[in-house]
Amino acid sequence: MSKRYCSALLIIAVAWLHIGLVQAGAIDDAVRRGVLKVGTTPTYVPFEMTDKQGHIVGFEIDLLKVMSQALGVELELVSVPYTELMPGLLAKKFDLIGSGMTVTQERNLKLNFSDSFIVVGQSVLLHPSLLGKVGSVEDLDDASYRIATTEGTTGEAAAQRFLGAARLSSFATPEEGVHQVVTGAADAFIHDAPYNLIALGRPENSALLALEQPFTFEPLAFGVKKGDFDSLNWINHFLNQIAQDGTYDRLHDKWFKDTAWLKEIH
Repeated sequence: MSKRYCSALLIIAVAWLHIGLVQAGAIDDAVRRGVLKVGTTPTYVPFEMTDKQGHIVGFEIDLLKVMSQALGVELELVSVPYTELMPGLLAKKFDLIGSGMTVTQERNLKLNFSDSFIVVGQSVLLHPSLLGKVGSVEDLDDASYRIATTEGTTGEAAAQRFLGAARLSSFATPEEGVHQVVTGAADAFIHDAPYNLIALGRPENSALLALEQPFTFEPLAFGVKKGDFDSLNWINHFLNQIAQDGTYDRLHDKWFKDTAWLKEIH
């Protein structure tokens, strides 16, 4: 075998190795590293939130814990503001987004989503003074109403879409948005229905009214960098597996049917 032929084979081998490394996805990287890094914003009850001990807990967090166990790696949660999730993923600060993120066409242009692990929708919390005055979200589409939302969320986008005539204000966290309505600084708060339902059960918010029927359809999913189809394939098979073996139902009931965890949350 000639030296020239050997050199050619070596170049080809190195090239294939380089292509393999380039194509390796986030899940493969996590397995090699031994740690799955997930970007999250722990302000979305009951999906991801901080308990009294400072630990990030919730339904989606439990799904990620089971995912990490299936991969045989540790789970590292990277807490960032919601508006920094997509930039953080693109900057490789974490492997995937696990933060109650709704699949939208706009977001899907910037990243790829797994299959949905739950479907939610936007609902409305109202100041008690609106009893008998507001019966649907359409009634709020008036310049006399002040609407609070959370920055960077689909609740904010829904308010902009459906309530263009109202006066809209966005806040950093949903807690701040709810507080605006409690204090009378806003007439209504728009956010995901599961969060609003639980917020309504807190003593400080008990006077609020609710339009509980969601007015949007929003699938939540895990987000990865565009083109990372190997990771999407693994995550989708994982979601299918836990749906079949009962793990999903057990975790869903823990966070959506049992309310014992509420006393451990701020």
